[in-house]
Parts: sequence; structure tokens; C-alpha cells
Amino acid sequence: MTDLSKIVVSTRVRLARNIEGYVFPVRLQSEKQAREIIRLVTSGLSRVDGFQDDQFKVYYMNSISPEEAQILKENHLISPNLIKNNGISAAVINNDESISIMINEEDHLREQCILKGFELETAYHTMAQIDARLSNSMKFAFDEQLGYLTACPTNLGTGLRASVMAFLPALTINGVMPKIYRSISRLGLTVRGVYGEGSEAEGYMYQISNEVTLGVTEREILQQVGDVVKKVAELEEGERLNLQKGDSALGIKDDCLRSFGILTNCAKLSTTELLKLSANVKLGACLKYINIDDVSQIDDLVTKMSPANINAAAGRELTPAERDVYRAEYVTKHVKQLIQGGN
Repeated sequence: MTDLSKIVVSTRVRLARNIEGYVFPVRLQSEKQAREIIRLVTSGLSRVDGFQDDQFKVYYMNSISPEEAQILKENHLISPNLIKNNGISAAVINNDESISIMINEEDHLREQCILKGFELETAYHTMAQIDARLSNSMKFAFDEQLGYLTACPTNLGTGLRASVMAFLPALTINGVMPKIYRSISRLGLTVRGVYGEGSEAEGYMYQISNEVTLGVTEREILQQVGDVVKKVAELEEGERLNLQKGDSALGIKDDCLRSFGILTNCAKLSTTELLKLSANVKLGACLKYINIDDVSQIDDLVTKMSPANINAAAGRELTPAERDVYRAEYVTKHVKQLIQGGN
């Protein structure tokens, strides 16, 4: 049985919806209409169980600082497109940041639930409940043949995107990923980088999601994505065994241990270095070269050490050089603690 906890990082389920009677955000030029849409959504959310005033926060993109918007983006709670639409857009985010609803992004609503690990069913159930309550307080644009109407034709139908973030170092190092891309594409799914479409697979991280939303049911989408992720995880597990064999095995182990040595003994550390070195340390933990039980804590560390998050933690805007020093001090301390926690 494949151990998904060492491969699947997180799960996201997203629903795209538009409100009948309003033009899509890309053509929405009236700030008055934009505010009406935001009021409709926030009012509808107030009727959802658990969404009381003290349990979620509304972020108006034209009222928050660029630094705060960047933190939300780094934490995968909003998209670059929502920031770009800051004159008309907003986001509603709950306290534990598992639920984020973007308003007036590409569509009027982008409802998403992000959970750690392989949690497709839980994430979908959460969003389905919220979506059902919202549909009781507003009428979504819907066509009997096309399903939910969306700004981008690729989201027509269910409007559902189910995606899983996976850590796939062995498939990458052993050159298997191009084959994975082709196989997944033939099934109507896609593989993207950390920040979705157009982004790179940094730190061996890949987002596997459905591409087709029209002509299939939500249940079929969840089933297919889940089956493919499990198969990819099984292949990754096999390739990790291969990494420990043959002429390259010692080199892989050396890379992992050297990366650990740098992360626990450095005076400055850039974002690019952290991504590369932390990925090697994660791989070393998965291959049992390094004694870290919970590799998800490394992912949390990488997010906390992104530029805007560092500035927030420091309480002021640091220069790039100052951030590198701050990052090195923080990472050195916390990676050592991960080892101590594993002993």
C-alpha cells in the first residue's frame, strides 16, 4: 500500500460560479455593480454554518496593502488575477485558511477548499455545502446543456477543478515525468506547477488536476483525479526505490545530506536556494537518510520564508539581502528542531 503522506502535499477543490444578470468580471467596469456582487456573496456566506463574523474575514483588494495581498498569494489563498482586478475584487477567507472564496476574479465566485494531504472527498463535501447555501441566496448562471456558465469555456459544466499537489522528486530525477505528462493528458487531466497554469514545478512539486468539466459529473471528476494521483504515487514510490540502487545512489544520498548541512549551517539563504535545498532534505527524509518524520513541516517552512511573509514576521520591509539573512537564521533553527522532534 502506497504511503500517500510522503507524496501528496495538499488537496484543493474549486468551484467556478457566476451570478445571473451580471456581466463577467473581465467586462465589469462599474464599481457599483462590483460592490453589489461582493455584498451578495458576503451576505450569502453569512447564512452558511460556521461562517459567522468571527470565523471569516473579508479582504477588499483595493483596501489592503500590496504586501498583504502578496502574503495571501504566497499562501495560495488568492490568485495573481484577483490582485490584478483589485479595483473590483475581494476575498473571503476563514480563520484556519482552509477555505478561500475569491470574488470578481475570472468569474464572480471562485470557491475553494485547500486541505493538507489527500483529502478530495472532504474538500469537495465542504465546498458543496457552501455552494448549496450560496445558491439559495442568489441565482447562478446555468444552462441546461452547458451547465454552469463561466468566463472560460474550459470551466463550463460542473465548474469543478479538483487538484492534488504532489511531491515527485524520483519521477523527475529519473526522467519519467515527460511520460507522466503525456499519459495524464490523454486522460483529460493536466499537470502544472505550484502556482497553477503557466508556473514551473519548483521543488519537485506538481499539481495534478482535471482539465475537463463539461460532459462529466462531479463524482466522475473526483474519482478520476483520485485514481490518477494514486497511480502516480505508486510510480513515485517505485522510482524512490530505484534512486537507492545503482551508481547514482551515493550521489543522491550525498545531495540530500549536503543540503541538510547547508540548511542547518548557513548565514544567508535565498528563496531559490531554499526551494532546492528543502526539496533535497524532504527527499532525504523520505529515503530515510535524514530523521524527519513529518515532511509537511518543511513545506510550511518554505511558505513562511517567502518574501512577503518574512517582511510581515520582521515587522518591516527588509531588503533582499536582509531577507536572506533572516531566512537563514530562521531555517537553521527550525530544521534542527525538526530533527530533534524526530529523535
